[in-house]
Amino acid sequence: MIGWIILVIVVILILFVIGIYNKLVSLRLRVKNAWAQIDTQLKRRFDLIPNLVETVKGYAKHEEGTLEKVIEARNKYVSGGSVNDAAIASNELSNCLKSIFALAEAYPDLKANENFNSLQIELTGTEDKIAFARQFYNDTVQKYNESIAVFPNNLLSGMFGFKEEEFFKVNSEEEKEPVKVQF
Repeated sequence: MIGWIILVIVVILILFVIGIYNKLVSLRLRVKNAWAQIDTQLKRRFDLIPNLVETVKGYAKHEEGTLEKVIEARNKYVSGGSVNDAAIASNELSNCLKSIFALAEAYPDLKANENFNSLQIELTGTEDKIAFARQFYNDTVQKYNESIAVFPNNLLSGMFGFKEEEFFKVNSEEEKEPVKVQF
């Protein structure tokens, strides 16, 4: 009789450990999927930028500095590796794009250009999707990090190699400030 009780307790413990492990694996995969969604939107923005830059070049030849900053920020994103690096590059790129959109106010012909307007609408929609994807990613990371930190999961998460994930965040006070555009 005692043998059966011990067997039942062992089976319950094994099922408990399997349940925790599967939950942690599922949450880790959700974090990776959420990052992939951000990456997809960043790639979309990345692909739209050359068209926008070429359109602006035709109207604002003496604004090369602004355009070079956009291209430089775009290239930083490509070379970024970690979530933190991608966040920094993405934030820089967002700020540069705001500067380009502000240029349109100074160049009425550019503002009236159908191609520019179409690209601006697409990029604005993409920026909104990026913001949503970042929020979703951070919510997913928070849930995952919380799950590996709470008892008894914390006992098993360390044993199975589950590590905290980084949040996608603004990295400096300067990036939190509004973009300053000067003509």
